[in-house]
Amino acid sequence: MSERIGFITRLPSLTQFLVEVTVRGKIDKNTGMVMNLTDLKQFIEEAIMKPLDHKNLDLDVPYLADVVSTTENLSVFIWDSMGKLLPPDSLYEIRIYETDKDIVVYRGK
Repeated sequence: MSERIGFITRLPSLTQFLVEVTVRGKIDKNTGMVMNLTDLKQFIEEAIMKPLDHKNLDLDVPYLADVVSTTENLSVFIWDSMGKLLPPDSLYEIRIYETDKDIVVYRGK
């Protein structure tokens, strides 16, 4: 199950990223879902949008103050942030699109 979220706008250059979060797990027999999309959207808001959207990633995100602010390092930050909120072993993949052709895929390794 994947959820695509809106763009993270990187200041001051106004770089925009599209982030896709994919979770996995067993389908709940009662709900018919792996995860409620409303819950997933709340986790994304907390872990990704609040700390990153319309921020200068080099100055406003403490994690990126100590590493080069590449899309690869951004994917690790998002993985770690989402992993703290999601049920254990449910996060499968973070995919960040800088452009249609420039994509980073991170699976926690």
